[in-house]
Amino acid sequence: MEYKGHLPKNDPLYGYLCHDIMPQTGASGKDGFRVFSSKSSHAVYIYEDRETKIRVVGKFFAADEPDFERAKRKMYREYNNINEFRKYLGENHYIARALGCNESLGCLLVVEYCYGEPLDSFILKAIQQKEESTLFRKLTALANFLATIHNRSARPVMVDFHKICTYYDNVIRQVSPILHDGEADYFYHLRDEYINDPLMYQDQEVLVHGDATPANFFFGDDLYVISFDLERMHRSDRLFDTGRIAGELKHFFMAYTGNKYAAEPFIGHFLWEYACCFPDRERAFESITARLPFYMGKTLLRIARNDYLSHDYRRQLVEEAKETLKR
Repeated sequence: MEYKGHLPKNDPLYGYLCHDIMPQTGASGKDGFRVFSSKSSHAVYIYEDRETKIRVVGKFFAADEPDFERAKRKMYREYNNINEFRKYLGENHYIARALGCNESLGCLLVVEYCYGEPLDSFILKAIQQKEESTLFRKLTALANFLATIHNRSARPVMVDFHKICTYYDNVIRQVSPILHDGEADYFYHLRDEYINDPLMYQDQEVLVHGDATPANFFFGDDLYVISFDLERMHRSDRLFDTGRIAGELKHFFMAYTGNKYAAEPFIGHFLWEYACCFPDRERAFESITARLPFYMGKTLLRIARNDYLSHDYRRQLVEEAKETLKR
């Protein structure tokens, strides 16, 4: 987070924050706002009330989307997603509230600013400072958070795995610049094997976060979990979230230890804790782990798209995705 200065009083945003947003937080904005940019995106800013130090987050959808109508749809979609997701929260769970949206201010969505320590911080502490027990506890909390949302939002509609494969195909196209000759075809061949596997269609659709990366989950005391960034929320297989977390864990341990097996105890613990929220824990665990390789492999390929990673490591992710997808 980088300090950018003060919000001018003649900026239309100033009045919107004072009159529509800050009263919901217990602040007035009468003494002005400090402005900070977010590391996550140039279109996201934090506004801090100078008097109370209360903060809100502003996300400008039109900054990244030249099509105004499309930007407007994205803004309202995330606003509605937040309100929908909050219906299914359990004890010790929290989603940052949507405080308002404004088409005329760059398709601005304003949400609460939440405090907590992100999952990636606990992963790195486990790797670098040997704080494995803390990571195990936080993964227990996250498993409970996701299982509660998934189970409470389940509906009697079976997973449409073909839709998930469309996303997989997009990932293959995006990672294609670093693939060797014939590798894309091989990944499509592996996908077809899953398409023909009845197991991939045997669970009900649930509401998924859609962007279950370690940076999008904060933790407070004990089992308290906070989440945000629900732009990609949708209905899908529960493994869309849990498989993403498993793949991210594998990536972190591969990147920081060089050992692709180092994450296994944490992945297993996370999935076992997730399965405890079902009447038959062992059966749930078997069902989840049977479908897991596809979602983990997809996640590894998704991470390999990032050109800020070294070419060698991106290739390592591609090779690991092959092995994972082969089951």
